[in-house]
Amino acid sequence: MAITSANQLELLQTAEAVAREKMIDPDLVIEAMEDSLARAAKSRYGAEMDIRVVIDRKTGNATFTRVRTVVPEEELENYQAQFTAEQARPYFEAQKNPGNFWTREDARLTEFDGGPQPGDVFQETVPPVELGRIAAQSAKQVILQKVREAERDRQYEEFKDRTGTIINGIVKREEYGNIIVDVGRGEAILRRNEKIGRESYRLNDRIRAYVKDVRREARGPQIFLSRTDPQFMAELFKMEVPEIYDGVIEIKAVARDPGSRAKIAVISYDNSIDPVGACVGMRGSRVQAVVGELQGEKIDIIPWSEDQATFLVNALQPAEVAKVVIDEDATRIEVVVPEEQLSLAIGRRGQNVRLASQLTGMDIDILTEEEESKRRQAEFNARTQLFMDTLDLDEFFAQLLVAEGFTNLEEVAYVDLDELLSIDGVDEGTAEELQARARDHIEAAARKALENARELGAEDSLIEFDGLTAQMVEALAKDGVKTLEDFATCADWELAGGWTTNNGQRVKDDGILEPFGISLEQAQDMVMTARVMLGWVDPDELHPAAEAEGDTEEAGV
Repeated sequence: MAITSANQLELLQTAEAVAREKMIDPDLVIEAMEDSLARAAKSRYGAEMDIRVVIDRKTGNATFTRVRTVVPEEELENYQAQFTAEQARPYFEAQKNPGNFWTREDARLTEFDGGPQPGDVFQETVPPVELGRIAAQSAKQVILQKVREAERDRQYEEFKDRTGTIINGIVKREEYGNIIVDVGRGEAILRRNEKIGRESYRLNDRIRAYVKDVRREARGPQIFLSRTDPQFMAELFKMEVPEIYDGVIEIKAVARDPGSRAKIAVISYDNSIDPVGACVGMRGSRVQAVVGELQGEKIDIIPWSEDQATFLVNALQPAEVAKVVIDEDATRIEVVVPEEQLSLAIGRRGQNVRLASQLTGMDIDILTEEEESKRRQAEFNARTQLFMDTLDLDEFFAQLLVAEGFTNLEEVAYVDLDELLSIDGVDEGTAEELQARARDHIEAAARKALENARELGAEDSLIEFDGLTAQMVEALAKDGVKTLEDFATCADWELAGGWTTNNGQRVKDDGILEPFGISLEQAQDMVMTARVMLGWVDPDELHPAAEAEGDTEEAGV
């Protein structure tokens, strides 16, 4: 069927109908039709030709145009879509047919004195093509593809700003355990691992979920939902508790074991409002509404506190805590509980302590009072023995040092003399003798470590590097790091240690310098300094970032 013999308004009517059905711009449908007609024309006239089709938006007339561009002779590649200035000269004049014309920089030419120039475009109309069965089918596929792409772009633009919100939908179908949800003007997917364990859905069931992510995908849904995300529960509380929505109460942290138990930490910025009571509601109405949506998930509402120890004690509820010891450098917390509270503090399969750890963001070790006492005694005995062996002290005096808080020889050797003099029975002479013995032992140990390091092959470039002690150099040499070049190639986690996840399990990676208390930041600085010394990194490249940070801070002030 020729385009000219058809009802030309049918094109526009079809485009309007498709656009209305798919809720996209009619121009996009018409552009898809133009592309499909152009493809059909190329199959008739030749694939190398540059054929373009323009459909009049008012009349529906389709105009087929062959486009040829003037290029320099050395750049001529496609003889059907390009020609040289010499080849174009016979055509470079005002055209009798109004459908044929020249353009230069997208403007029609009316003056033809100077001859054709590279970049000039000649457009001439060609007869419309007959659309056979195969061409018509191909054109249909092009239109459908373009419409599908436009529909997906529209869907993405509509939902991209709804990430982090709750959405209502209807279950459309199930695919391999994944739920496809109709969300009105698009489809979303709720993956198997994002469903609460015991949940099952049937066709046309209403579902409420959290929009976890919206991203462009070549095929399939672009909206990813979740009912297990901790923020889903936070958003539910925001909907049920007006104080949270108004900003009077803030949710500081959420931890969930989906379908089983959850903990949520809240704080009130109004002294007259109890944050826990507001979230619970009258006779538990507010929290029960959230529990009902989460399939009976038990929720512990905990008051948030700036004091880590207080917050942790609250987070471990309902267990009672006897003592909390915080190791800020190692981001670990030791919690001591009575023997009868141990199982309650740990929870079923470690659930309670795991949720408390997620809530506080710190690793938690739970000990009974008896275990803690035994460990403290073991540490006390080990430090006592250390001072007895190294400083040649009797047991009583060594125990006295440990009781005063001294843990190693460095503290004894380099502490202010006044701190030693504050110990009962220690005069100035005794204190100086203690420090002298400690320094002698440290120096002797350093000399021995240095000798061992040299025997292992450690070079002076590594030994003289600022920040490395003799013991550190020895440890590096034992691990095969013997030169400054070797040290500069180390990763920060190889020096300071770190954690990796294998099959969902966190595995500890021991660092070479970890026993010496080197942090990850210190390891990074040392490695970068070594690289600068070797000329691998330009120090000037590091300064702009620091200067930019400084400028930002000043601007903030």
